[in-house]
Amino acid sequence: MAAAKSKSEPTRILVLGGGYVGLYTAYGLQKMLRANEASVTVVDPQPHMTYAPFLPEAAAGAIEPRHVVVPLRRVLKRCHVLTARVTKIENEKKSVTVEAADGHIEQLGYDILVVALGAVARILPIPGLVEEGIAFKTIGEAIYLRNHIMTKLDEAASTLDPELRKRLLTFTVVGGGFAGIEALAELEDMTRFAVENYYPNIKVSDIRWVLVEAAGRILPEVRETLGVYTVEQLEKRGIEVYLSTAAKSFENGHVVLSDGTEFDTDTIIWTAGVKANPVVAQSDLPVDKRGRLEATAAMQVVGHPDVWTAGDNAAIPDLSRTEEDPTATCPPNAQHAVRQARLLAKNIIKVLRGGKPKDYFHKNLGAVASLGLHKGVADALNLKIKGFPAWLFHRAYHLKAMPTWNRRIRILFDWILGGLFRREVISLGQINNPKDEFARVSKS
Repeated sequence: MAAAKSKSEPTRILVLGGGYVGLYTAYGLQKMLRANEASVTVVDPQPHMTYAPFLPEAAAGAIEPRHVVVPLRRVLKRCHVLTARVTKIENEKKSVTVEAADGHIEQLGYDILVVALGAVARILPIPGLVEEGIAFKTIGEAIYLRNHIMTKLDEAASTLDPELRKRLLTFTVVGGGFAGIEALAELEDMTRFAVENYYPNIKVSDIRWVLVEAAGRILPEVRETLGVYTVEQLEKRGIEVYLSTAAKSFENGHVVLSDGTEFDTDTIIWTAGVKANPVVAQSDLPVDKRGRLEATAAMQVVGHPDVWTAGDNAAIPDLSRTEEDPTATCPPNAQHAVRQARLLAKNIIKVLRGGKPKDYFHKNLGAVASLGLHKGVADALNLKIKGFPAWLFHRAYHLKAMPTWNRRIRILFDWILGGLFRREVISLGQINNPKDEFARVSKS
């Protein structure tokens, strides 16, 4: 059972999740709270926040992977950071069950709860997906993917089997949203650079990149003409794009698509959507049909004023669109999450001191996407931008949005060095199985 709070203790604020919303909310609270006014505990299975828009560049070697994560304990010095996974929320008991990093189970009590668990990869019942697929949501997955792809190039350069070589050099991305398109574009750039500079027995034409998207278009966040432009640019680079096509099977790396296309691959990158963290739907709090917490425009959970929420696991009314669609909710992107978190911290302070919270209102500024080095698309401020200017816009926007000056400066220097010298595309495949060599030596 969670320990009861004594009247002399400060208000206990429990923040579930250390992503955009969790980090910015806790950071805002620690700046505004008075001494002994409240304690703030942040719970996340990782000791850092990951800035997801930079994952493609980290995977492709344009940015040092450590620079796209923000250590929670370094930024949240006045908060208690607990590295643990949330397994159960029981608001009626004011209790949250967590599994700590060492495996023990613990119950945490609270007076004010912030649910910022975000989203997880949406797994569809496709044979072979769990066994063969690689998601693209964490820095660990990004690092693994870079090493995996470079290892496949090494294997392809050394094999004498033409069929195996073809399989090793076939890379598949499933999902045509921002995550999929940016990962595809950056990684295709990386493989092209690597082959042209380091693998004389592999031709660029030997590499096969395939994009599979079930919808009839890609990048639904931008206007359709920019989606069409993006497809054209990808196809000019030799990337095969399958629209209105679903994946039916990935068993043993044999891809079967709904249009009858079949091929073998050792690399399946799964970016086909996300869903709210399932812990939310399993709680005793109200959720919508998509498993997100039902919230007011002030970001309080409906019927539970002491529970707050924002980000990907929250259905917050989008007041900028309610006239045209009364049921509209804010889309799950970083643009809204960061702004929601900043207001959320202020709202909690207001209510804590007897005031009224302010409704969240933000009109979407648009969207930007990188299509690899010096290439991009942007649909922002009613402007359509393509090519190099869009790529610059993408970098400038996300550099500004990156938390802490420490990380911004490090990323900026990564870009400067990348412009002066060639990018690093070496395989560190041993990282994926670090004990293999030790085990091999032990048997000799």
